[in-house]
Amino acid sequence: MSFVGPSKPFVERLGAFIVDPQAAVDLRSYFGIGMLPGAVPFTGSRFEHLAGGGDRPGIADRVTAEDLVAVQTLSVTVPAPVALDILEGPLGAQLSGLLHAIPRDIDMVDADAGVVADGSPADQAWHLLCAQYGVDWVIAGKLLARKRPRLLPVYDKVVRCALGRPRPSFWLALHAALRADDRALHRQLLTLRQTAGLPETVSALRVCDVAVWMGHRAEGHACPR
Repeated sequence: MSFVGPSKPFVERLGAFIVDPQAAVDLRSYFGIGMLPGAVPFTGSRFEHLAGGGDRPGIADRVTAEDLVAVQTLSVTVPAPVALDILEGPLGAQLSGLLHAIPRDIDMVDADAGVVADGSPADQAWHLLCAQYGVDWVIAGKLLARKRPRLLPVYDKVVRCALGRPRPSFWLALHAALRADDRALHRQLLTLRQTAGLPETVSALRVCDVAVWMGHRAEGHACPR
């Protein structure tokens, strides 16, 4: 798939959250860096790292019970019948087949746009999950972000409120934004991660998500996580 340039308003809105000096403070608060005694980090700080991560070798291509717990740290729950089907039924087998076709060791900025385009294995996995009773677009996206944290972003109602509903999709809009201007936004995310003192195991996409989510909440948009 050929590269499609990003929407200028989308890049500007996103970039404003990333360059805000408060972003590093928010990230440290979210992940519990330098906390005062008695303070606790956000539960979402464990999303990527719980049980070694959802993309670790051996389990990267199947959804585990730990993955289902991990999405709960972002305040969503996969309905029990769907969870059982994922763990023990044909739905899990279908997802595993699609996950196997989604690259694991690559950042979104380095991936071809086709990897996150309509009809790709990632898109098919998202639609498969959304087709399950009680699973909406937020839950589906968070579960896939757990399995491919470097490639697929968390996108929930707060982030959508902050950045809108870009066309043709959020994934493609973010991919284009990260690659624009010689990958300037991606480099800013890496710098922000370093400034906040986060480990490199926190993906650039997760840095982006948390910076936007925390920043938008601070503006008075306290939507559920």
